Amino acid sequence: MTPNRQTTCPGCGSPFDAITGPTHAYMTSSPGCFAAFNSLLAAEYTDPALLPTHRLTVDTYAVQHPGDPNDRRAVQSVGLHLARLNLQLAQDLPPKETNDVMLGLSEHKSSLVALAPPAQFTLTVADIAPHASTTQHSAKVRQWAQATWQDYATHHAYISEWIAQAGL
Repeated sequence: MTPNRQTTCPGCGSPFDAITGPTHAYMTSSPGCFAAFNSLLAAEYTDPALLPTHRLTVDTYAVQHPGDPNDRRAVQSVGLHLARLNLQLAQDLPPKETNDVMLGLSEHKSSLVALAPPAQFTLTVADIAPHASTTQHSAKVRQWAQATWQDYATHHAYISEWIAQAGL
């Protein structure tokens, strides 16, 4: 039996099986990484108890797959998703409220600047996907989100200031 060939995700840096398949339009990832992300989403969409975790999953994956800093969509994605991580983790707002604030923040997304990702992430979707649909799913996603928010610590002041300037 031959082992599966591995490839490194250009976004989060984790190894995944080298498969063919879709990736996101502007979040740079490998097909294996995108498939792992989709396994988490599928679990969250099929189990109502996991739905409150969904925004943390999306935000964390998005900031770990920043895309091309010359692509405005990618720049805005990273900024907005870091802002929602700030609201959920640093300010401890519940998911519904953070989504409402996010909608208001999106009106100011043109002022966001490209933010360099950390050299390495503490945890990635590769660490979390094996827990999809388990009793540990939500706790593991929250741990991943908190670690990633800390990985972006050099940008915390910018994100907090940007949220404040948006008046939210």
